[in-house]
Amino acid sequence: MTAKRQVYLLDPQQIPPETIAVTFAKTSRSPQSFREIAAGLTDEKSAKFHEKWVVGYGHASVAEHAVLHVAVENISRLAVEVLESNRLASYTEKSTRYQKWDADAFHIPVELDGSPLREKFIQTCRMLFETYRQSLPAVQSVVAEANPRKSDENDAAWERRLRSKYVDVCRYLLPAASLANVGMTINARALEHAIRKMLSHPLAEVRETGLEIKQAALESVPTLIKYANQVPYWQNAEAELTAEAENLALESGTGDWCQLISCAPDAENRALAAALYRFSTHSYAHLLSHLQSATRSEREELAALALAKRDKYDIPLRELEYAVYTFDLVLDQGAYFELKRHRMMTQTPQPLTAHLGYALPRQMVAAGLEESFRQAMRAARECYEEIAAFNPHAASYVVPNAFNRRVLLGCNWRSLDHFIALRSAPNAHFALRRVAQRMAAEVRAATPLLGSYLRPNPDETWQDLEQDYFTGVA
Repeated sequence: MTAKRQVYLLDPQQIPPETIAVTFAKTSRSPQSFREIAAGLTDEKSAKFHEKWVVGYGHASVAEHAVLHVAVENISRLAVEVLESNRLASYTEKSTRYQKWDADAFHIPVELDGSPLREKFIQTCRMLFETYRQSLPAVQSVVAEANPRKSDENDAAWERRLRSKYVDVCRYLLPAASLANVGMTINARALEHAIRKMLSHPLAEVRETGLEIKQAALESVPTLIKYANQVPYWQNAEAELTAEAENLALESGTGDWCQLISCAPDAENRALAAALYRFSTHSYAHLLSHLQSATRSEREELAALALAKRDKYDIPLRELEYAVYTFDLVLDQGAYFELKRHRMMTQTPQPLTAHLGYALPRQMVAAGLEESFRQAMRAARECYEEIAAFNPHAASYVVPNAFNRRVLLGCNWRSLDHFIALRSAPNAHFALRRVAQRMAAEVRAATPLLGSYLRPNPDETWQDLEQDYFTGVA
């Protein structure tokens, strides 16, 4: 008699994460049900299994079945950036759009202990937070004038509607030292990698946070992450490549703030051939050759079959990932902090510095705050330069969100489609809407057939956003 299909959950409140991982691992060689396997396991048996198979034989995929929910509070946004650089995890963090920061909510790096620069760092951060505090009501008034209260809207509802708009502008003053909370859901295999990265980082705060995460996680997964330690290879590579980069005799200059560096000439054919490949028995080379000789109308018809009938929330076929693009971007740190959430892209940010200028939001000027804003940026840059001569890593803490940063971005059409639709939407931050609209324009110019199926907000362009929201940009 055919066995009856069953679907059920293993309750992590009743079964430890390491035991769940072993339960799933054992099904490859055991005829028992998952419930029967789990019932026969103890913490000791699970630990012995992981020591032998995961640690001893390197079957690390087993650790992916052990999932943890890690709460991390009061770490700097610079440290948050390192934590969230791990691709295979889910994060929710304190928002700079919907919450206001207290005056003393910033991290003081231990790298400055014993140095007279420590007091200058503290005073500069306090100045930035005070300028931020003073800017909120002034910018709120400008935003309220442009967004009057609706007839059916009470004061509280109106304030909620206005808050993200004026806080979005004032957050440009917040330094990378600003404290935040992050909730992270991650499996033990990815967590081991994340801890190693943090323990290998040049900043003490990041290393200490990595150690605290490891200590907290050991209570649930005592075997799977106990060998997560610093990685000398990563540390040496960073030091040696940094020295090599500093020795390069190259002219400085930012160039265009959004450059499509590379896109294969046959990117569209590659993606369309892959879509055909999935549903045929032909070789990829044969299908690619066919498309290279096809007429434009034939290729348009094929693209329509692959993309035209999807609804708003439908995810495109995975084969669209064979069209690959590389961008070199210069964007403000606030925009980058949101861009980094798109972890299916390959992102390589340069260190956060005060070398590439800063963005000046137009509403800051409209509120009569241009001089105080520029004065804050000058003070932050001066403090950054002094600390950078002593410790360039610690200097990044004092850099406000307004300063620009360079990021190399590798992405495929499918991830771009998601990013552009989400980040060009009216409720997205205006700085990242500008980036999304510009990238959409570049992709449409390079690959017009696939580009025509991108879904940027049709009601504005990146030029409109520059004009409407910025007095000065990179």
